[in-house]
Amino acid sequence: MQFLFDGISEAFLLLVSGDREFLRIVATSVELALVSTMLAGIGGVPLGLFLAVSSFRGKAVIERMLETLLALPTVLIGLLGYAFLSRQGPLGGFSLLYTKSAVIIGQTALIVPLIATMTHSSLRMVGARYRRAMAALGADDLQVMTGLLREGKEALAAALLAGFGRVFSEVGIAMMLGGNIAGETRTITTAIALETARGEFALGIALGIVLLLVSLLLALSASFLRRRA
Repeated sequence: MQFLFDGISEAFLLLVSGDREFLRIVATSVELALVSTMLAGIGGVPLGLFLAVSSFRGKAVIERMLETLLALPTVLIGLLGYAFLSRQGPLGGFSLLYTKSAVIIGQTALIVPLIATMTHSSLRMVGARYRRAMAALGADDLQVMTGLLREGKEALAAALLAGFGRVFSEVGIAMMLGGNIAGETRTITTAIALETARGEFALGIALGIVLLLVSLLLALSASFLRRRA
């Protein structure tokens, strides 16, 4: 157990010393998670809003598909992304494999269903009542959707936080599509896997502490937003 205690003490030294490699890995993880969440929000929020306020044939099928995609393993998305982005794949000519762009594409695909489902679930509860009230005031569909987004802003923020947390702690896509390249695509989770395999526990533990703190902060923020909503 001595190696574990030594690793923990060295990890705290890394946290307070501002080690350059440590900070670069954390910054890369935050960058990839932020961009992925923003792109997924652009696609997922409108989709969830549309499902919340619309009624059409096949809506139940789309809802079941989104719920199914929530449980999709990250390694499967990584495998599909690799097949599309490798040189033999249909998008191989863009040379995206083992770049930040590839990781962002995979992580965005991972959380679009999550954000869409959470948006739909949150807005559906108030959507029908709000739509009737707005219609009685003479509002058109665009005004109804805009007002509904304003009323459900806390729930939407919680959905985006959940998406950020999902990709921030994700490892399969980042490893398969990013290649765990030092200074480029190495994230907190892929670095933890690498350093543990190499027997370098200090950096892995320090990164694990950051991951735990971020996860705790996201959970507290999402809980606060849900209570307000």
